[in-house]
Amino acid sequence: MRLKKSYGQHLLKSSGVLKKIAQALEIEGGDTVIEIGGGTGNLTRVLLEEPIGKLYVLELDEDMVTELKKIEDPRLEVINADASEFDFCTLGENLRLVGNLPYNMGSLIIENVVFHHGCVPAGVFMLQKEVALKLAGKGDISWLSVFLNTFYEVEYIMSVPPRFFVPPPKVDSGVIRIRRKEELPQIDLERFKSFLTSLFSMRRKKLRKKLSEEVLSKAGIDPNLRVEQLSLGDFLKLYNVYEV
Repeated sequence: MRLKKSYGQHLLKSSGVLKKIAQALEIEGGDTVIEIGGGTGNLTRVLLEEPIGKLYVLELDEDMVTELKKIEDPRLEVINADASEFDFCTLGENLRLVGNLPYNMGSLIIENVVFHHGCVPAGVFMLQKEVALKLAGKGDISWLSVFLNTFYEVEYIMSVPPRFFVPPPKVDSGVIRIRRKEELPQIDLERFKSFLTSLFSMRRKKLRKKLSEEVLSKAGIDPNLRVEQLSLGDFLKLYNVYEV
């Protein structure tokens, strides 16, 4: 099947890596799983070897949807949808998400996962390695890494070289696992996202150039710090004071 460059498609062909991703999802009997970007079904078939109760596959490419529907399993349902905009919670209240995310959509999909964290306690995702490392706290901090880590524990699982894909991408990939935290802040997600993106714009500027002296003082944050010097807790403290 001809792959479409516009969808950023790189199909994972390594059976060993596919199995590790499925195992990392820690599926228990009867779990509902959503696979993002099923492609030609390489990971789909491996997931169906696990004790899944229901497997939904979200796929944007209509040709791939047709291919996926050839897999005969009563637990499988293929949905033609954009995972960066899809309301995951319409499919259940306790979902495990997994997928080899397209490089050009990976960050948007992760953002959407956070917006639906109430029904997504766990997930395993493959992204561009640089992005995966940032999200796992092993690279430069970003607004998205703060957004994700506020609600999830993020673990870097493994790196995957280009030779394991068709066609091979130009960079390495990385796999992360997320587990929802037990204690979650009760905050408006849209407002929190807007606050973070604003804070990370012109990131070299010191905080005193971005926030008022009153906000920084009440939060107990040094006004001479830059955004990359803040801890996860600092962002929440600043946001809670800022929103009052």
